[in-house]
Amino acid sequence: MVNIKNIAKHLKKNISNVPGWRTNRKIAVIESDDWGSIRMSSRSAYHKLLKDGIPVDESHYTKFDALESNQDLENLFAVLSRFKDKTDRSPVFTGVQIVANPNFDKIKESGFTQYFYEPFNETLNRYDSHDRVLGLYQQGIKNRLMVPVFHGREHLNVQRWMRALKSGNQSILNAFDHQVTGISKGINSIKLPDVQAAFDLDVKDDIVYMESVLKEGLELFELLFGYSSKYFVPTNGPFNNELEVVLKRYGIQYINTAKKQIEPLGDGQYKTNIRFLGQKNGLGQRYITRNCFFEPSSMEYGPNKDWVNDCLGDIEIAFRWNKPAVISSHRVNYIGFLDPKNRERGLGQLDLLLKKMLLRWPDIEFMTSVELGDLISASK
Repeated sequence: MVNIKNIAKHLKKNISNVPGWRTNRKIAVIESDDWGSIRMSSRSAYHKLLKDGIPVDESHYTKFDALESNQDLENLFAVLSRFKDKTDRSPVFTGVQIVANPNFDKIKESGFTQYFYEPFNETLNRYDSHDRVLGLYQQGIKNRLMVPVFHGREHLNVQRWMRALKSGNQSILNAFDHQVTGISKGINSIKLPDVQAAFDLDVKDDIVYMESVLKEGLELFELLFGYSSKYFVPTNGPFNNELEVVLKRYGIQYINTAKKQIEPLGDGQYKTNIRFLGQKNGLGQRYITRNCFFEPSSMEYGPNKDWVNDCLGDIEIAFRWNKPAVISSHRVNYIGFLDPKNRERGLGQLDLLLKKMLLRWPDIEFMTSVELGDLISASK
């Protein structure tokens, strides 16, 4: 029996790959979001929140995702190092990086009247199995296995979160007590405001604070990694385009966007902008869009989804239309700090995906997002 829904989905994927920059080269980019951020702070926090009636077991982000440990990075690098492309280079993750997390103690001391943050390296110091993470990042950069780019100062809409804390939102306060911010459902599964979308606007005036978030975040990124980021991926997507001038000032040349970019205008108003790969904005910055998805930890599609072959299908469509394969694959897929089986499963699936990619397309080339952006910019 013909599945009309699947045919429509396949057709939509093909059509969405038509516009934009083209190349005959088989280029693959793996963009992996959320590195550096706290999601679930510990196993004990997970179980306490569950006991409090907050359904943290219903999202793979709150069930599996956590600050990356020594072993998380070591095991990921071991898998990537096993493979080489036609240029004799290993697959490389563009690590989409958060550089700070809330300082929960100071915020509480202020009676929730002031916001304080701590740099990512200070967060690492509070975890026993994370003492070599920064050194591993430098190793990953040197060996071109993981090259960080900027995702935001925090993976947190500070103003929205602080308003919820001040208003006494019990679910968000409970999560705060366990040093957790990113819960989408509260007690009795009540829907909560999206505090993960750092650049969504509640009111237009929030944009002034967001300018400081970008400035401080980009300066901290350079301090932590020793170079300035040329690429920016806004957390959860929403981003007001007036902020692009701030990004430009601090050296951002490439901006990630959905093909239908949802631009928040404040006061509940949103604008949809159509984007395509390599498109320039008025400041000369270029947009990079994703067209492939590999999220084996996801609980959204059920346990039987074949992420490897589904992603291979996405890559095949991209190459059919002479597009690079820009693969979305979040950190959560490779984290075992809370549940080692999650890391084993994700890395096993990644290993299989890379093996099949190289078998099907032996002329494939693995690039970072910045390398792709530079190639597009250099093209006529």
